[in-house]
Amino acid sequence: MILYPAIDLKDGQCVRLLKGDMSKATAFNDDPGAQAATFETAGAEWLHLVDLNGAFAGHPVNASAVESILRSVSIPTQLGGGIRDMATIENWLEKGLARVVLGTVAAENPSLVKEAARKFPGMIAVGLDARDGHVATHGWSEATEMTVTDLAHAYEDAGIAAIIHTDIDRDGAMGGPNVGATVALARQTQVPVIASGGVSSLQDLIRIRDTKVIAGAISGRALYDGAIDLGEALAALAT
Repeated sequence: MILYPAIDLKDGQCVRLLKGDMSKATAFNDDPGAQAATFETAGAEWLHLVDLNGAFAGHPVNASAVESILRSVSIPTQLGGGIRDMATIENWLEKGLARVVLGTVAAENPSLVKEAARKFPGMIAVGLDARDGHVATHGWSEATEMTVTDLAHAYEDAGIAAIIHTDIDRDGAMGGPNVGATVALARQTQVPVIASGGVSSLQDLIRIRDTKVIAGAISGRALYDGAIDLGEALAALAT
C-alpha cells in the first residue's frame, strides 16, 4: 500500500481544511517546495497535491506553488483541483506531474476523462469526493444525485490509473477514515482505489492496509500535526 502525503494549496501556502470548508483553513507551511522536500527526505514514494483555489475557480490558481514542488522533488507527484480541459491536463503532464486527478470533470464530462486516459495511459486518476455516498463537485461545494459506485462503474474499462475516494465529512477532522465505504467501493471495481479523508493515526493506516483491497491512503493534517510520523508509518506499512 502506498502512503501519499498530501499538500493542499491555498493562496500559495500548504493548508488543511476542515470537511472541505475554505473558511476553516489552517496554514502549516508557506513554502510548498520545502514541505515537499521534507516528505521526500522522510521516505515518501509519492505526493498528492490539491490546488484548492483551483477546485473552486475551475482553472489552475496555485501553479507557481505546484511548479516549486516539482522542482524540489524527484518522486512522482499527482495533482487535482481546477483541471477541467485537455489543454490543462497536457500542460501539467508536460511540466512533470506523474498523474492528474480529475474530479468535477469526471462527473460532468466523462468523454473527456476517457479520452485523456487513452491519450495518457497510467497518468489519469478519477477523484470521487463523497458526502453520504453521493458525489460532490466544484471543490465539494455542489452535491449531485450520482452515487460513488455509479460513477466508478462508468470508468471501469476506461483505463484510468486509480480512483481516489474521499469522504468529505471525514476530511481534516482527525476522526478516522471511512474504511467501510472505501472497501465497498474497492470490491466493486478493478481500478485501484486510494482512501482519503480522516486518516489520523498509524492504526488507521494499518487498518486500511489490512483490508488488502485498498491500494493506497492519503494523509495530510495528521502528518503536519505529528499524529503520524511519516518515517515510522512507511516502515510499518512495509512489513
